[in-house]
Amino acid sequence: MDEKSLLNASEDDYMNDEQLAFFDARLVELRKQTLEEIESMRAEINQGRVSDMSDRATLEEEAIIAIRIADRKRQLIPKIDAARHRIRQGDYGYCLQTGEPIGIARLLIRPTAEYCADVKTINERKESQYDH
Repeated sequence: MDEKSLLNASEDDYMNDEQLAFFDARLVELRKQTLEEIESMRAEINQGRVSDMSDRATLEEEAIIAIRIADRKRQLIPKIDAARHRIRQGDYGYCLQTGEPIGIARLLIRPTAEYCADVKTINERKESQYDH
């Protein structure tokens, strides 16, 4: 199964075994890539040794940015694991709040999605109100 056939599938086929297998494989690959990227960033950070003060400052700034990126990627791992758990439970692809289908198109973009677009938008608005 590929993305095109997923998008063209009937709504009656939503989250059938073949689709669940597709997303599980995609999540396994995403997890593998994410771990490889984190390890690559760690190796890059640990390599930087320079004696020039300006080069050292630049290197430290780049390391700080790399650490932030690696941390964001690290936070993705539990989300991937949770999505794979929902596949095994039979809940994958459905909004955790409403139970409505999240939608194939959204899951192709963000396979770890837990909420349908409407609920996610509402939740983000609430979060931004609390942040201000």
